Amino acid sequence: MRHEKMTETSKRRGQILDVLKDSDYPISGTNLANMFNVSRQVIVQDIAILKAESHDIVSTHRGYKLFLSTKCSRILKVLHTDDDIERELNAVVDVGAVLKDVFVWHKAYGKIRIELNIKSRKDVQDLLLKMTSGVSRPLKRLTDGYHYHTIVADTEAILDEVEEQWAKMGFIVGE
Repeated sequence: MRHEKMTETSKRRGQILDVLKDSDYPISGTNLANMFNVSRQVIVQDIAILKAESHDIVSTHRGYKLFLSTKCSRILKVLHTDDDIERELNAVVDVGAVLKDVFVWHKAYGKIRIELNIKSRKDVQDLLLKMTSGVSRPLKRLTDGYHYHTIVADTEAILDEVEEQWAKMGFIVGE
């Protein structure tokens, strides 16, 4: 019985992904619940699990939207002061790119990576508020300021623009 239920749940989640892939517009949780004859809360839980499985599902005020991974990405090694963080992040979002993560190579612990998904100036301000309020400190402090970011964008040209801006700011570090 339990295995049967797990199979139904997995099947439904796969079908939810299919519905979202086929839609050009967000689909509300209520509509998904009606399609699959489950409660809206079950859909909310399914979406949370699908997101945890790295499906790029965004929750909007109109419903859920799946973004297919046709984007370009680039990893850049950078070095700058804490005072430069806002300029660094704004240079990414201002050209329509997303700062996906920050990671460092720690000599004792290896790679330490944090998902950020900074997409807007509001996201930048939210992160800066956490750092200035004492909730968090920049990960780069573990490695004398050296750190890496994965940048995601629709085109290589946008990634080139981010890299050029960071180079002009003096942030780019050669390997």
